[in-house]
Amino acid sequence: MSEPSRTVVDALEPWPDTVAWRPVSPKLIIVELIGLGAWIAFLVAGLSVGWVIGGQSWWPIAIAAVVLLGVWRAVIEARAVGAWGYAERDKDLLVRHGLLVRHLSIVPYARMQYVDVTAGPLERAFGLATVQLHTAAAASDARIPGLPPDEASRLRDRLTALGEDRAEGL
Repeated sequence: MSEPSRTVVDALEPWPDTVAWRPVSPKLIIVELIGLGAWIAFLVAGLSVGWVIGGQSWWPIAIAAVVLLGVWRAVIEARAVGAWGYAERDKDLLVRHGLLVRHLSIVPYARMQYVDVTAGPLERAFGLATVQLHTAAAASDARIPGLPPDEASRLRDRLTALGEDRAEGL
């Protein structure tokens, strides 16, 4: 007697093949790597000063360890950007991210209080912005980094309009 075939269900993939995920811009990888590079340069400079002043033989090992950790983190960061995605549905917005620990946030439009669009100097230099959704429950806030400004504006306006429409129905 054969067992019936079972479909594997992933709790982090709502209704497989029914959600059209949109990725963030690959330019976000460059922004993240520049930030990481700045931290690595700062740490290496500090360790180099310690080496010159202290003169112990373990300073070069510490510098090499920081550089190796930086390279490893750069690879992880590039992959992590590829894990970001969002999808707009009729009643809610889905946001996913994470490599080792994956996150899926589902934010109903009726629960949104306001939408922020931010862009730091580095993001602006690469033509990117971040959309942040705020709800009454702080734990359910969702953030979508690495969007082109026109997409961030479109998403902000659409989410605001949908949030107002859904809130009126309460």
